[in-house]
Amino acid sequence: MENAHPPLATVMDLLLDAVCVVDPDGRYLYVNASYERIFGYSAAEVLGKPMIELVHPDDRERTLQAAREIMDGQPKLHFRNRYLRKDGSVVDIQWSARWSEDQRVRIAVAHDVTELRRAETVQAALLAISEAAQTDGDLHAMIASIHQIIGGLLPATNFFVALHDARRGVLEFPYFVDEHDAPPGPMPIEEATLSSEVIRSGQALLITPDLQATLPPHLQRVIGHDAVDWLGVPLCTADRVIGALVVQSYHSTTRYTAEDKQLLQFVSAQIASAIERKRSRASLEHLVAHDPLTDLPNRNCFHERLEQALETAQQQNLRLAVLYLDLDGFKGINDRYGHELGDLLLHEVGQRIRHCIRQSDMVARLGGDEFVVMLYGISHDEDALAVAEQIRTALLEPYLLEGQTLRISASIGIALHPEHGAEKKPLLRHADNAMYAAKREGGNRLALESVA
Repeated sequence: MENAHPPLATVMDLLLDAVCVVDPDGRYLYVNASYERIFGYSAAEVLGKPMIELVHPDDRERTLQAAREIMDGQPKLHFRNRYLRKDGSVVDIQWSARWSEDQRVRIAVAHDVTELRRAETVQAALLAISEAAQTDGDLHAMIASIHQIIGGLLPATNFFVALHDARRGVLEFPYFVDEHDAPPGPMPIEEATLSSEVIRSGQALLITPDLQATLPPHLQRVIGHDAVDWLGVPLCTADRVIGALVVQSYHSTTRYTAEDKQLLQFVSAQIASAIERKRSRASLEHLVAHDPLTDLPNRNCFHERLEQALETAQQQNLRLAVLYLDLDGFKGINDRYGHELGDLLLHEVGQRIRHCIRQSDMVARLGGDEFVVMLYGISHDEDALAVAEQIRTALLEPYLLEGQTLRISASIGIALHPEHGAEKKPLLRHADNAMYAAKREGGNRLALESVA
């Protein structure tokens, strides 16, 4: 009776998983037909060669350790590592392997889990992005965390996010990391750039050297260094496109594929939601802490910052000053020209004060026509007096608002830490008293209370 079963070699070649047999030195003795489908190499190309040469360099040490454990009698059922295919791509493998002491060979079955691994990685990335969106910190810090997460999915050495400010009609770049180019400044959304095209069209765009010539002429202009591959995906919320996420490569060894585009598109909605939540939260926090008329910090924000500054000043033995400002004759301007023009004047006053101080200092609107300035880390009393005089002089310059030329002056009271107090209340009281003293003297002047 004829054997109805096909030969063992045929059965082995029908398997979807790769079957490998290696000698004690790790050299291939046998591979079935599926080995070529999974790894890209034919049996003739690998027989007699060390299997470790095909393992991804980052996984070789632990693969050799696993091989030693298998040969010591510890079978492996779910060992995972990565191999480099013949075409240079990476394949994720899950191995079942054991050692045969009688035959002095290691037998292993390789299952391609690349797609499963990618799905697991994407799922982990989505979770990490969601967690990043909930952490404290500014938008830049959150996008930096997302950059690191994206780097676990595909090459992302050169990475940036462009956000569309619809109110101003410009693109801004809150996060920009590049091997060659510095972050660009805001640019009109109508500018002929690839980022703008992604945002306007709402479509992902993968540009390779083969596709460069097919672009419309207005998109062929290169801004910055010319990339080998450029991949951008839109950041879409439920109702609009808020920006674009872009990776680019300057090296022929790092290329992007349609799979990379699909992957970035898959996570982009989560990233867009995270960015939008962070922006909304930051906007709400800004509204709570700032005066809606002048966009300066409000009373509560100033008091909080002053307390923090005083605590640091005590610890580090630093000096600071508080300037209390009240505009002279503002009520008359309001009565004569109306509240709308008065509001414009208050906004301009706030901007002029801001331009007279350092970034480390602070100006706030307390309400009405009262402003307060904190000068942090001054060296001498004269520093506070000099800044106060600069502010007084700046406010005297005419204001051209809505076709009207207005003039205003300010009475400025000055208090110093620690001379006038180590805490907020006495410091503000001294500054307020000094301001009223300047007002009683006719206004448009500085006053510094003497220290008893």
